[in-house]
Amino acid sequence: MNFDETDKKLMLFLQEDAKQTTKELAYKLGLSVTAVYERVRKMENTGVISKYVALLNREKINRNFIVLCHIKLAQHKKEYVLQFEKEVMNLQEVTECFHVSGDYDYILKIGVKDMEDYRNFMLSKLTTLQHIASTHSSFMISEIKNTTAIVL
Repeated sequence: MNFDETDKKLMLFLQEDAKQTTKELAYKLGLSVTAVYERVRKMENTGVISKYVALLNREKINRNFIVLCHIKLAQHKKEYVLQFEKEVMNLQEVTECFHVSGDYDYILKIGVKDMEDYRNFMLSKLTTLQHIASTHSSFMISEIKNTTAIVL
């Protein structure tokens, strides 16, 4: 899909703060409220804008201990892959899961309270999943960049 400069600015403004009113966006873009409304509607209807969410402060909700867990499956049978993916969807601590190439099959981003909480997660949930051959965990020392914005 092709976007003009106004569309690109509009998407950036919405990614910065989706609670802005159409009137506020119209003022920033130098457009009428109707024109902004129509542009946003078109982006929603075509799936360019897929949803609106609230981003929570992990520190305030005690989920600031971030772990990247690399998972290797025992075998790459379709049934094993599909079962693992289905099971990982039910783990509330897992905020992101990527099927990747390389030495491991998946990378999970996990948010928990602390190391003890992660240990409990590993013992009571992650290691109970079937078909996992091995895991490798890396712990976040500090966050350098974390954005949800996509710049066009």
